[in-house]
Amino acid sequence: MDKYKNKYRIESNRMPGWDYSRNGYYFVTFIIQNFECLLGKIENDKMIFSDFGRIANHEWLESFKIRKELFLDEYQIMPNHVHAIIILKNKNRLDNRVGPGVGDVGDVGDVETHGRASLHADPADPAKQFKRKPKSISSFMAGYKSSVTTKIDDFIDLHNLPFEKYNKTNRFWQINYHDHIIRDQKEYWRIKKYIQNNPKNWIDDKFYR
Repeated sequence: MDKYKNKYRIESNRMPGWDYSRNGYYFVTFIIQNFECLLGKIENDKMIFSDFGRIANHEWLESFKIRKELFLDEYQIMPNHVHAIIILKNKNRLDNRVGPGVGDVGDVGDVETHGRASLHADPADPAKQFKRKPKSISSFMAGYKSSVTTKIDDFIDLHNLPFEKYNKTNRFWQINYHDHIIRDQKEYWRIKKYIQNNPKNWIDDKFYR
């Protein structure tokens, strides 16, 4: 992950040829713009939600009720970022088995994205232009971020808060997100434990502010 002005930033590129609607276990990370700790704070190794954090958490859980092809495995909302393992299981795939190293994910050689998947096409770079597939990780992420931003703006209006509302020029979330396709059981348990221990290890986290 590169730095810009001495801050971590997620670049905009996708794994060439990878179908982000394919079944599998996805480890995703997405971040608040400018790494601001708007979602809450860590106290005694536990996440304490702010008002914005409660909105983000509620919309996150509601998203999995709406999208029948997605299942939530593990997640942790942190003060300025979110980690999660998301299971994508589209029933219309030829092989609808799913698991770390099983089904579609297991059918490809190197499935790790090393990815910073952009949610917006870049007209200046044709290689970065793409259309979001329905029932895909990218469509889910775009919908979730948009929903949270809308609900937070409504909250700001309702409570007359001294916050500038969020939009394309004042983003709540970074545009991009990091994704990683989990390849096997060993990797799955390592990532799961990492997510669970994130609050306890907050002070050593690279996103710590």
